[in-house]
Amino acid sequence: MKMATGIRDRVAIVGMGCSKFGERWSDNAEDLMLEAFSEALADAGIEKAQIEAAWLGVCLEENNVGKTSGPLAQGLRLPNIAVSRVENACATGTEALRGAVYAVASGAYDIALALGVEKLKDTGYGGLPGRTRGTVTDLWQPNGSAPGAFAQLASAYRSKYGIGAEDLKRAMAHVSVKSHDNATRNPKAHLRNRISIEDVLKAPMIADPLGLYDCCGVSDGAACAIVTTPEIARSLGKQDIITVKALQLAVSNGEEAQFHSWDGASIKTAQIASARAYAEARIKDPCKSIDLFEVHDCFSITELVLMENLGFSEPGRAPFDILDGRYDRTGAIPCQIDGGLKCFGHPIGASGLRMVYEVYLQVLGRAGERQLPKADLGMTQNLGGHPHQNVCAISIIGRLGA
Repeated sequence: MKMATGIRDRVAIVGMGCSKFGERWSDNAEDLMLEAFSEALADAGIEKAQIEAAWLGVCLEENNVGKTSGPLAQGLRLPNIAVSRVENACATGTEALRGAVYAVASGAYDIALALGVEKLKDTGYGGLPGRTRGTVTDLWQPNGSAPGAFAQLASAYRSKYGIGAEDLKRAMAHVSVKSHDNATRNPKAHLRNRISIEDVLKAPMIADPLGLYDCCGVSDGAACAIVTTPEIARSLGKQDIITVKALQLAVSNGEEAQFHSWDGASIKTAQIASARAYAEARIKDPCKSIDLFEVHDCFSITELVLMENLGFSEPGRAPFDILDGRYDRTGAIPCQIDGGLKCFGHPIGASGLRMVYEVYLQVLGRAGERQLPKADLGMTQNLGGHPHQNVCAISIIGRLGA
């Protein structure tokens, strides 16, 4: 089957915004949406009336946002345009972006909006196993919780590559320490405290080998993007045009969960989606082309394994590359320069767009204290589900023509 030509450079991002992530007890979902949207609208330099369609991404927050697209239209007072609500587990934010981007690429609309939001703290949603304790989780299906499922990823990785428990744990700890250090330079991050390797190693165990600092927290927040064509972006006076180079999605078909062909030590959909994205963006070697990237670090082991699945580390080498500082802010390919899910936060519906927001700022040279010296092309990887059954979204963003 012939592969479609894709959407490389057919859609430009002209404005982005992101609320501060954290425990936003005094704000509701509309407040967070408005905070992100106001920044994006000012950045785009357009009037609200110019937006022709919108996509709202919400995963779990039905109590405060609801199951329809109405809250976005009402909260932002959009001019009676088409608004769609989408959900795709933790990849919901990227799913909203995909809807808006494809709509513009198809020619259906000239300017579209994608916004992701989650107000989790008010619902009592918990990210650790306590939320799902009981006979089923404790005795029959301990891997049913997110920490339990991703802890198995660590065990399978150790077994496959013969990595010692202490060596893997120290590499995982470096992942968390890196993210905390990066977040101290990000005023919108939820967790901005530095930690040490020893803090991680001595932290309470959640699901062996995942300790407290190996897990991302629960946050409130919103992020959004306004997209159009490069031609319209140029007519709006944009000198530095940022375009979507690739946007790919891969979903598990049951093979990992139901057959013996999967070794449990990788995220298969990440391998597939990234290969498609590299082809769409015309990237032959991501290590030479990608200047920074954001991955779905719901747990430290996830980030570690994804280094290999996305093609940045050789199989079995990610722990050593991590400990060597390859993915630090001063390393060869910085990862999670904004703190990632671990420290920027993980409002589920917003996370995918938050990742793109960081790449967008870095490419434009507007990331402030955390700005990298070289950021021409960036990548995001957003994951929803468990290692054995998930959806993986990849985006590659950069300057027009790069």
